[in-house]
Amino acid sequence: MLVITPTLSLPDNEIHLEAIRAQGAGGQNVNKVSSAVHLRFDIRASSLPDIYKERLLALKDSRVTDDGVIIIKGQQFRTQLKNRDDALSRLAELIRSVTVEKKPRRATKPSKSSQQKRVDSKKKQGQTKALRRRVDM
Repeated sequence: MLVITPTLSLPDNEIHLEAIRAQGAGGQNVNKVSSAVHLRFDIRASSLPDIYKERLLALKDSRVTDDGVIIIKGQQFRTQLKNRDDALSRLAELIRSVTVEKKPRRATKPSKSSQQKRVDSKKKQGQTKALRRRVDM
């Protein structure tokens, strides 16, 4: 069971983990040991609430495929267990990011006094620059 928030969790059967060989440096061991983890999570087939599914599918994230599957590759650590925990925590963080509802932006107008102050300061700056000009007689 992957706990995302106190009220939201995912059963283990919805998350598919596969051990693969890690890329990069590691000497001879990298060719023998499958220490990296490939995590796949199907958004549409999950038990998440519909609003969270829609938000996840609407994300502009390279980890979300066109088919609605989240793919996370964990290969940062040397052990499979740490890579598994890392991939699961990154999945939880991704889902947690869509559970937060953003406040709608309200358009605001500058107040009359702030508009007047702006115009006055522009006039004052223009007068200062006008005094620096050459005087014609």
